[in-house]
Amino acid sequence: MKRLLLLLALAAVAAAGWFLVTLHRPYAGFGQEVFVDIPRGTPTRRIAAQLAGAGVIRAEWQFLAARALKRHKRLQAGEYRFHRPASAMEVFDRIARGDIFSYRLRVPEGKNIFEIAALAEQLGLFPAEQFLKAARDPALIRDLAPEAPSLEGYLFPSTYFLTRRATPEGLCRMMTNQFRKVWSRLGGGTDVHRVVTLASLVEREGKVPEERPLIAAVFLRRLERGMRLDCDPTTIYAAMLEGGWRGQIHRSDLDRDHPYNTYRRAGLPPGAIANPGEQSLRAVLHPADTDALYFVLRPDGSGAHTFSATLEAQQRAVAEYRRGLRNRQ
Repeated sequence: MKRLLLLLALAAVAAAGWFLVTLHRPYAGFGQEVFVDIPRGTPTRRIAAQLAGAGVIRAEWQFLAARALKRHKRLQAGEYRFHRPASAMEVFDRIARGDIFSYRLRVPEGKNIFEIAALAEQLGLFPAEQFLKAARDPALIRDLAPEAPSLEGYLFPSTYFLTRRATPEGLCRMMTNQFRKVWSRLGGGTDVHRVVTLASLVEREGKVPEERPLIAAVFLRRLERGMRLDCDPTTIYAAMLEGGWRGQIHRSDLDRDHPYNTYRRAGLPPGAIANPGEQSLRAVLHPADTDALYFVLRPDGSGAHTFSATLEAQQRAVAEYRRGLRNRQ
């Protein structure tokens, strides 16, 4: 009798060992990555069937066993990506953590719609042209900025997490919603389009954050005096709109008679030339107190500028910049 009990005990231990090893043994019954979408409220047994059917686990009972061992865990809805062997326990823990699949789209400050479209396409979200088509429709922002010719300027720079079902329209909505939150926090008032348009110029010109209120002040003073803004990034944007941007500014770009070219047209362009971040928006809302009317890059490569109140001082700064460039070559 004792011998029988010992054998039974050993068998039980062996079975328990096999059971645990099976639950922790990596498995992959798929040839390439697979996605399993778990709708909200899906029963555990249905989830187990989905995973087994996709080759993520060897058998349904493994997932059900993991559920029994971790009854306190709550399974999270969402789409999950599986691309390497994993044990049933590891799969269960991933779903309990809500480790759902998403694309991470990072949009830095100052990117324009063409650059955002390229980022989305590189990530595999959707073709660039599809995003551009959505971004050229200002409907999402019309209530806030009825003069906006497109969503340029209102696609707020941030990091966005998107599913495989993401659409260009959905991404534009996420980005404009984020803009609304930031604008509300800044207490920007009603002159949204003017502020956003000017902030986009400040964003593209101001590589040193501390200078942005100064750059905003210069532009505002020039606007008040009816002076052309002579902003290089607007010339680039005009060329991009016409599909003629060649990577650097040519004389023909400066001479292009285009509404966005501030070397040829006085005042602000019809809309933003990029999507400014919070610092640039704040710089326009709270510009520096300065008598400067001009600025030019310093030749040291720092991205900082020399600011001048007179044309003569500006010409000296420009000459210094050109000498510095020659010395660096």
